Amino acid sequence: MNLLFISVFFLFSLLILRLGIVQIVQGNHYEAEVARTENVKSHNGTPPRGKIYDRYRNVIVDNVPLNAITYTRTQTTKPEDMLKVAKKLANLIEMNTDKITDRDRQDFWLLNHPDEAEKLVSKEEIKKLEDDEDLAEDERNKKIYEMQLERITKKDIESFTKKEEEVLAIFREFNTGYALSPQIIKNKDVSMEEMARVSERLSDLPGVNVTTDWERKYMNDSTLRTILGKVSTSQQGLPSEIAKQFIAEGYSRNDRVGTSYFESQYEDVLKGQKEKIEYITKNGSVLDSQVVSEGHSGKDIVLTIDLKLQKEIEKIVEEELSKQAAKYWQSPFLDRAFVVMMEPNTGEILSMVGKKFGKNEKGQTELQDYALGTYTSEYGVGSAVKGATVLTGYMTGKLNIGEALYDEAIQIKDSPIKRSWFNQLRGPMYLTDTKALEVSSNAYMWKTAFKVAGVTYHKGQPMDIKKETFSTFRNHFNQFGLGVQTGIDLPGEVDGLQGKGYLPGNLMDFAIGQYDLYTPMQLVQYASTIANGGYRMQPHIMKEIREPSGETDKVGPVLSEYEPKVLNRIDATDKQIERVQTGFYQVAHARQGTANIFSSASYNAAAKSGTAEAFYYSPEKKRQFDTYNTTLIGYAPFDDPEIAFSVVLPYSHQDKDPYVNKTIAKRVMDKYFELKKQYEKDGYFNSSTEEKVRNATQLEDQETTEE
Repeated sequence: MNLLFISVFFLFSLLILRLGIVQIVQGNHYEAEVARTENVKSHNGTPPRGKIYDRYRNVIVDNVPLNAITYTRTQTTKPEDMLKVAKKLANLIEMNTDKITDRDRQDFWLLNHPDEAEKLVSKEEIKKLEDDEDLAEDERNKKIYEMQLERITKKDIESFTKKEEEVLAIFREFNTGYALSPQIIKNKDVSMEEMARVSERLSDLPGVNVTTDWERKYMNDSTLRTILGKVSTSQQGLPSEIAKQFIAEGYSRNDRVGTSYFESQYEDVLKGQKEKIEYITKNGSVLDSQVVSEGHSGKDIVLTIDLKLQKEIEKIVEEELSKQAAKYWQSPFLDRAFVVMMEPNTGEILSMVGKKFGKNEKGQTELQDYALGTYTSEYGVGSAVKGATVLTGYMTGKLNIGEALYDEAIQIKDSPIKRSWFNQLRGPMYLTDTKALEVSSNAYMWKTAFKVAGVTYHKGQPMDIKKETFSTFRNHFNQFGLGVQTGIDLPGEVDGLQGKGYLPGNLMDFAIGQYDLYTPMQLVQYASTIANGGYRMQPHIMKEIREPSGETDKVGPVLSEYEPKVLNRIDATDKQIERVQTGFYQVAHARQGTANIFSSASYNAAAKSGTAEAFYYSPEKKRQFDTYNTTLIGYAPFDDPEIAFSVVLPYSHQDKDPYVNKTIAKRVMDKYFELKKQYEKDGYFNSSTEEKVRNATQLEDQETTEE
């Protein structure tokens, strides 16, 4: 007994000593710990993205307001608490259940049937896992959970009623959000009655709120849809393949972002800034909050696109393609067409039209937007490149201005005879450089290519073409933008496609645009380079960035404006460029000009047409067909160019050329100058950008001179 009393006395002494240390020595520390709070920063709201306008402030992309119901959970909110709120909310709103997965059903079943879930794994199995010393507690619980999931039957997860599935759909959305960050539960088809019912019961729905959300609205149906891109929904959030990058930049997983093309390219500009809130929490409970920074909508962007011109050209292309579709025997494979219009002095793209026959959701054939194809698809463009061929002859010092070459049939040993259409019609004759462009002489271009290659043509004799000659030609063509990316401010641009052989016949085909493939955007950059005196301008569709005005009928102040960029100046002299310009003028005006459809036009155009042999593979017939591509490039007015264009019609015909390329080009240019008069009358025309490019080209000239 004495020993027992001594032991108790000793233990009580230790207890008193410990209490003394806790209360006296460490008392202040524990009091501070009890009073300690945490500051947690979070982002609130879903600010709308910036609007997109055309060059004349017509809205192309806007935001439509939506009624929305949100849920915000705290750091200590338990699944059981969320389930209770979800059940209450399901009685007040209708919820779409299409996104529910089997895994969602399994998790929901486990949460709603805890007793049955516990029986899915036997005590012996649990003990076996507990006896495994290599398993940490988290790993053990994970294995038990996985075993439960595997043993839930299909009958179990299909046993939910419609109302239970609505609860599940709501609960699923609850779980996708971050703590203290509002998660949108429903923002589509939220009726005023639903908003009212939820608003009346917010006190019974902790974490639930009603607010206003937005949806991206593309105002002009299919116009430019393939290049404007898309924005993810609040349910989709960040695309999985780039989520890490966005999260590193401060995004949340459920944020909406541009996922393709223009919306993606200018994400940093168009995205809104969320309201930043600092929450004061204690043991996970929110005590107070304060706004650190106000949220605001994204910045607006003004495009270089003329929406009215864009729509008019789309209409022209649709009409002409439909006419040819009705003449299936004449153009059986013509399924697409492209038109690009660009200011040659600034690089501003006024319209980029692509139309292509495709199947809609109902399986019906219709013309669909394919503006994307103007810089992501390449084609043989034919004689349109002959201006670049002549200038390559000049720039390499192998061809002289005004030099006459003999247009004749070309016969190289072991190769088929090649001849110009003009030679077939008029017979052999000497042609100057401008006349060769006017009548589109193939033989002149072939002999120019031979000169560049450093070989002399002898009828029926073999010819040795060095591989370097192809590099020489391509390097010079690149100066015009042919065969290289134009630099347009949109993702996914292609370089074109190079032929692989290095035979004499391959070089001959290259010189007349029937070997390497180019994009419609490259063609308009090439036309612009000749039009403006040799400056390759970077094409762009972003014109200005503006502050959002907050008013539907006004735009905000300019924050920044795109400055025209000269990518390079070709190595040709002014006289050499003027010589090719003269040839292009004759193409559009002379009696034998291959595009003299412009001869009576008041705007004094210059142009160059092209026809290229091509091949069309028919998936239905599982065979390849010989066909032709037709193209046309040009600019106007000749003496002071303000607009350049390219027209490309792949697979336009097989036998009889319907000249659709020329019809489209003429109608398009007529429409441009018709609208220009209307704009000048309305006071829209603004030449400030032209002044900027003059400054840019002067700087380029100065740098070249200094070098």
